[in-house]
Amino acid sequence: MERLWTPWRRAFVEADGTHLQGCFLCTKPAEHNDRQNLIVYRGPLAYVLLNLYPYNNGHLLIAPYAHTGDLAKLETSTASELMQLTQHSVDVLQRVYHPHGFNVGMYLGKSAGAGVPDHVHVHVVPRWEGDTNFMPVLADTKVLPESLAQSYDRLEPSFRS
Repeated sequence: MERLWTPWRRAFVEADGTHLQGCFLCTKPAEHNDRQNLIVYRGPLAYVLLNLYPYNNGHLLIAPYAHTGDLAKLETSTASELMQLTQHSVDVLQRVYHPHGFNVGMYLGKSAGAGVPDHVHVHVVPRWEGDTNFMPVLADTKVLPESLAQSYDRLEPSFRS
């Protein structure tokens, strides 16, 4: 079995949550400060934002505005928009970053690895052949070639068009 190590995410995984007020997937879109909150697209029922702790550049989260950790309880229209935005996100990332593949998925429940178990969301991670190397394992460092602000500037216009 191969393993993908992500030691740069340790700070997120070990965070006790005491510094957070409420669910960030609820509070961020309510602030209407999309650039600061890395929200690249808003739909009527769901939205797309950059992951603050990305596995790779362009790592997106697609979340409904409705706060629920139970996928089965999402309204059909919300679930449909979530999937449509996932498809659109893959298309935008393909056009902007030209990755070789994608990881698309959900972590449902804390035992499944959900960092935010009370708010359903989809991860879309662009992948390139050879995008893992020795740095995360030996130096506890993930090398990303662009900042989150640069990723936002590359992606947001493509979501608008």
